[in-house]
Order: sequence, then C-alpha cells, then structure tokens
Amino acid sequence: MSQPTPLAVDIETVGCEWDDLHPEVQDYLLRRARDDERDKVKDQLALHPGTGRVVAIALWRPYEDRGGVLVADPSATESRWTRFAGVDGDAQIYRGSERDILVEFWRYVSQHAGTLITYNGRAFDGPFLMIRSAILGVTPTRNLVPYRYSFQDHCDLAEVLSFHGARQRNSFLFWCHQFGIPSPKQEMDGAAVGAAYRAGRIDDIARYCLADARATAELYRRLEPMIAVMDGRPPAVEPGTPGNPGGGRPA
Repeated sequence: MSQPTPLAVDIETVGCEWDDLHPEVQDYLLRRARDDERDKVKDQLALHPGTGRVVAIALWRPYEDRGGVLVADPSATESRWTRFAGVDGDAQIYRGSERDILVEFWRYVSQHAGTLITYNGRAFDGPFLMIRSAILGVTPTRNLVPYRYSFQDHCDLAEVLSFHGARQRNSFLFWCHQFGIPSPKQEMDGAAVGAAYRAGRIDDIARYCLADARATAELYRRLEPMIAVMDGRPPAVEPGTPGNPGGGRPA
C-alpha cells in the first residue's frame, strides 16, 4: 500500500450576520475592540470561528497536480465528489452543508493525506476547522496544530519562511511573486468572499480557494529541500525533479 503523500489545504470563510448574534455577544465584540477599530468589527467576523463559518476547503497534491474542493452550497441536493468543470487540471468538487464538508474533510485527511501543507494554517486554517467542527458536533481525525517545531504532520509555510518567527513574516502573495508562482488573487481575494457567497457565486469561490491551494502546493515544492534540512531529514525528492505520485484522491 502506498504511503499517503503531502496535501496542501486552504479554506475560505464568511462571517455570520451581525443581527444574528446575541446582543451580549455584539456588546462584547464592540467593547474589546479599540475605539478606532469598532467600525471594522462587523467586517472581521469571518476571521473568528465563533462568528464565522467555513464555506470552502481546497485540497491539492504538490507532486501529482490534482485535488479537489469542498464547498458549502445551499443548493446542494446530495453530497458526493464530481468532476469540477472549467478548472485546469484534475480537479473534483464536493457540495454539501458546512457540516457535510467538514465530515468529508476529516474522513479524507485521515485516510489519504500525509503531511498537511498550509500558509498560516497553524494560526488560522487549523484552529478554524477544528473549532467549527466542535461547534457542529463533528469529531476531528487529526490534530491540525501539532508540535510547532516539526513539519512532518503539518507544514505551515509561514512558519518555514519566517523560521518559526525568527524573521518577519511576509504575506503569501509576496512569496508567490518572489518565487515566480502565478498569483491566485487575480480575480478574487479573501475580503471579497463574503459578498460573493451572499451573491450565490459558489463556484467562483471554489475556483479561488482551489487556486490558493495549488499555489500553496507549488510553493511547498520549491521549498521542500530546505524544509527537509530544517526538519533534520533527507529531502523527499531531488531538487528539480517532480517526485513520485501516490496516495488517495477525492472520489
């Protein structure tokens, strides 16, 4: 049986409606913000798993150039993997409720994923997925925020490129440009996801999230020899070679 291969993960989130929050929660959020930031509180609900929800989870394999995206689609009538038309490469899509896509995500990564790769995933994607799962009664199958100083279970490229905070952190977009990786932010960025979701542009969000995961996967490919040295292990592939395919796939 082949060993599960690395898997890049990226999520998109949207905030809840302000009026749906309990008045005590509204008051708490406003009071804890600085005076000059109170106008921004409503715009930042998507950044917290207590006031936001997951609407897309993209998965991409760095050495096989394939993957899929799970989307919270209110119009979904059944939850299953299907071909994602209109996307370059071998991509599939899974539609369902937020709870549905979390259940499928945990099933998939427990069976088919080796090292999970993110950018800033220890601080955002990992905690967000785990806390939203807890709120919705879904049991995680992996710890997405494991021991910080090893990249074998979760390789957060923001940690790699800042050497665990020894250097200043830069944005994902910055590093994509510096490594010559096409920017996934050309048609959408995270700030536009909420409006796009409310407008029913589910597939646009899915494509954007998938592009982020693909760019994360490519950045990992470029960094992998350095990551292996930092982790005290031999590189998985020789520099300049594509690596060996293997592992599971969305199906």
